[in-house]
Amino acid sequence: MSQSAPATFDTGTADDLRQRLLTQELEAFHRDYAQFYLEGETKPKTVGEPFLLWRPEQRVGVLLVHGLMAAPEEVREWAQFLFAQGYTVYAPRMAGHGTSAIDLATRSVQEWEASVEQGYRILQTCCDEIVAAGFSTGAAIAMRRVIQAPDAFAALISISAPLKFAKFSARFAEPVRRLNGLLVHVGLARWSKPFVTNHADNPHINYLRCPVASIARIQQLMRQVKRALPSVQVPALVIHAKDDPKVDVRSGREIYRRLGSRNKSYREIRHHQHGIVRGAIAQEVFACVEAFLTGLFGPQPMATTLPPSVCSLMPGD
Repeated sequence: MSQSAPATFDTGTADDLRQRLLTQELEAFHRDYAQFYLEGETKPKTVGEPFLLWRPEQRVGVLLVHGLMAAPEEVREWAQFLFAQGYTVYAPRMAGHGTSAIDLATRSVQEWEASVEQGYRILQTCCDEIVAAGFSTGAAIAMRRVIQAPDAFAALISISAPLKFAKFSARFAEPVRRLNGLLVHVGLARWSKPFVTNHADNPHINYLRCPVASIARIQQLMRQVKRALPSVQVPALVIHAKDDPKVDVRSGREIYRRLGSRNKSYREIRHHQHGIVRGAIAQEVFACVEAFLTGLFGPQPMATTLPPSVCSLMPGD
């Protein structure tokens, strides 16, 4: 389990801090939503809002991070499954998501990490043990946080992390990003190519265009993560779709191989899409997650419905 000490707030202070942090996150989203709203691209607010599924009687929490061009809604089915298994779950919104691709294009990896760190602070107010988990780019950020704060997390779950993109064109993201910057600098912005088409698995959630700069940032992030993976010692689960058309399945295999954890597991799911945390295929993924967490924490009291104590971070809460 995690070596970090539990949060030392008294009950009232913890509740106050939790509510203050949750309110800050919701207000930040609403400001960004209003500023970057783009007709035809921006999804309904409910897609982008961060949410907390809180079980006050339990002390294990999961920090659940969505992928690039997505939003907290992407991991809602996963979050609800974990909650039903007995865990508190917080799904943060990474900066630049749930608004528009124009917003995302300006955001740095450090801003994404800050969003996730805020989620960790929220879970600290109600949990003693915290698992870092994520899908795709969210998994990369989760790994990065475990690397940066090795004593803060009890375990790591990485699903479809993008160590290596499947498409050959992705390797040109950094040169294109630099060329775009040069063209803008010399007054030829109209010749730049700041976005590429995203063939989304979940078009009701994902942006349909991806900033080239974001792809370049992810590639730089994953190079850093790859070098540091041997330092990860917490129990870890790595899952990847065998026929993932966007992120090469060798990503999952390499991450598993390089992890320094003595307790680590790898599962390959037979599926032809990148998105494996929603829909029917997700049940196979969730079963692997359940077995991994049960092996660490034992069976948790289960709930089949969401009780009134759940904070969904809806306006007016």
